[in-house]
Amino acid sequence: MQRRVYVPGTAALLVALLAGCTGGSGTGEGDDGKSGDSGSSTAAAEPGKYRTLPEPCGAVDSSTLDSMLPGLKDIEDAKQREKAYAGSATVTYDTDRRVGCRWKSESADATHHLLVDFERVVSYDGTVSDDTRAQELYRTKLRDAGIPEPPSSGSDEDDDDTEEPESPEGSDSPKGTGKPGSSDKADGSGSPRAQGAPAAAHAAARKGDGAAADEEPDGGAASADDGTPAGYEPRTLDDLGDEAFLDDVLTTAASATRQRTVTVVFRTSNVIVTVSYDEQPARRTEVPDSKEMQDNARELAENLVDRFDG
Repeated sequence: MQRRVYVPGTAALLVALLAGCTGGSGTGEGDDGKSGDSGSSTAAAEPGKYRTLPEPCGAVDSSTLDSMLPGLKDIEDAKQREKAYAGSATVTYDTDRRVGCRWKSESADATHHLLVDFERVVSYDGTVSDDTRAQELYRTKLRDAGIPEPPSSGSDEDDDDTEEPESPEGSDSPKGTGKPGSSDKADGSGSPRAQGAPAAAHAAARKGDGAAADEEPDGGAASADDGTPAGYEPRTLDDLGDEAFLDDVLTTAASATRQRTVTVVFRTSNVIVTVSYDEQPARRTEVPDSKEMQDNARELAENLVDRFDG
């Protein structure tokens, strides 16, 4: 009788214990599985809008080239003229990621260069979207040009805004297209854009006159005779792509002539487009027209935006 009472009690206790363990472990595994699945599903970032790039040498029409490179149509040899209009593709190792094209024209009055560059940004971090990575790259280019980020870009830029009161002249621009470059004149360093000195050095290095860009013999008067009208100083642009900026650098070439380089950079989704346009007059006394060059570069950039949006 004692054995018959004892065995069922032991069996019941074992069943209860097993049931408790099984239920507890099942609940825990279910919770972990859901949290893991939800984490992995939300971690994947959105891919960029653009998967391909347009052919750069065909992105600029002949009428625009005639306006920006006036020496092209004066080339007498038909084959050379056709080759000059066709442009020269820049060297690239991945045409799905980056392509570009260069044009050059020479005349008795001046030499002009034009570069169009398309870069498709791809994020290799599954938690960072292509657009976010492109935005980071764009802002790096903006900082390298020495142009302040617009205050409305987001809370991350609030710290940058606190530094701007040191240059009160920056608020004198009559245009509302972004932060002007006039604030850079406040430090009186002798360069047309003290804050944009790195950009000037980079522009000069592309033409082989980096030393001249750092210290110009007549640098003290550069800010007064650089030919940049009020409101046309280097600045951000609020009407071009998702975000954009314009840089304008005047340097002294090795031949002692003045060379102006106007650069427009804009981002549309995960693609960054750069238009670089420079002019070097044949005579030392001439200064390239800042307004005309900026207008031409911006018009081309606007046409390129339409090409992507279209």
